[in-house]
This record gives sequence, structure tokens and C-alpha cells, in this order.
Amino acid sequence: MDPTGPSESIYNLIPSDWKEPPQPPRYVSIFKATVKDDMQKFKTAMKTMGPAKLEVPSPKDFLKKHSKEKILPPKKKFEWNERRKPPVPLRTEHPVMGIQSEKNFINTNAADVIMGVAKKPKPIYVDKRTGDKHDLETSGLVPKYINKKDYGVTPEYICKRNEEVKKAQEEYDNYIQENLRKAAMKRLSDEEREAVLQGLKKNWEEVHKEFQSLSVFIDSIPKKIRKQKLEEEMKQLEHDIGVLEKHKVIYIANKK
Repeated sequence: MDPTGPSESIYNLIPSDWKEPPQPPRYVSIFKATVKDDMQKFKTAMKTMGPAKLEVPSPKDFLKKHSKEKILPPKKKFEWNERRKPPVPLRTEHPVMGIQSEKNFINTNAADVIMGVAKKPKPIYVDKRTGDKHDLETSGLVPKYINKKDYGVTPEYICKRNEEVKKAQEEYDNYIQENLRKAAMKRLSDEEREAVLQGLKKNWEEVHKEFQSLSVFIDSIPKKIRKQKLEEEMKQLEHDIGVLEKHKVIYIANKK
């Protein structure tokens, strides 16, 4: 290999006249210029701080001293309308001296004690051997509440509520009785009973015939559902037929 010649490379295998295929033109919206103009128009109106064309304050309206202080209401003369206390006695005034009472307080107190009713001692109880005393009235040991006049008497609000409940129950009972009267039972005649019985038997025969026409192999879900439905219908019809055959007298409710 000639060291002075060109170096071997895999890129030398590509023909020198190969050119990259041209790129398809990029899509440009026909509304680009309109949108750009609209954006520029709306942006221009807000280039200043705050709304455009704001009235600039006058230089004469600068902040002055005490301009932010609150204005107090005008002063009013204070007037005292309440009654004044008597003045303090002068130091030259002296109280009346030498007045003595002829009442004998010792005899009066003795007579009040002798003629007065003796004070009843406060009822207490002792619950320990050390002599701890407690008030008997608030202890719950005295039958205090059972001696009241209204003890055991039903309160008035409960009586009123019971009357309201009783009245509501009576209205409900009357409503039920009215509905029962409107929906009174009607007895089927022998001809109607026989006609209903024959109709049920005919329906059973039709369902039974449809049941017999089912395929022997039940290998799909729709077939299973169909078979189950026919069995339920036959069972219900057999039950109704048995009830009509067993009971000779049948009552039904009247339609409103």
C-alpha cells in the first residue's frame, strides 16, 4: 500500500457525485401575517406601566403635612346631669355629741333569746368511725324528690306528644281502612273460575309443547337460559292450576 496515497475508508465507496435529496418545503399558514399583526397591535397598547393614557397627577398635589390625619368632631361642653353627692363636712363642723339611748340592750337580747324559736340543727350524717360529718340533705339518703307534688306525674309535653302520635295513628288507620274498602275482595263465579282454569291449562300445553321442541343437547348458554325460563313458566302454571283446582271459592281484589 502506498503510504503517500489516500487512506482507505468506507466513505470512499460512495460515489462522489451523490447528492442529498431536497427537503420538501415547510408549511406556512396563510394567516401568519394576520396573527402577527394582531399580536403586535394588542401588545402596543400595554407597553406603559398601568393602563394607557392614564392621567398624570399634578405637581401641585404633593403630600402635605397632616393631610392624612383624621378630622375629629368639634368639641362639646361637658355637662354633668347626675345627682351630685353631698359635700364633705368642713373641719370646723363637729358632730352632735352627748346623745344617749335609754334602751337596755342586755335585757332586750335576753328576752329575744327566751321568746325566740330554737334554731334547728342542720341534719348531718357520719360515714366513718373517725367522725367525718357530711350534709344529709344533699347526700341522697333522704327521700326528697318522691315527696314532691309532681313526682311520678307525666310531663305535659310528653302527654301532648302522645296525643299527637295517637291522632296520627288514627289517621293512618282510617286511611288503611278506606283503601281496603275501595279494594274490596270479589268472588269469582264458577264460570269465571272454570274459564281461568282452562286458560291456564292451555297456556301450560303451549309452554310444554315448546319445551318438548328443544334440542336434546344443550351446549350453549342461550339454550340453557331458554330451557330454564320454560321450566319456570311451567312450574308457575302448574302451581296456579293446582290452587284453582284445590279451592272451589276464589276471591280477587277489585281494580281501582
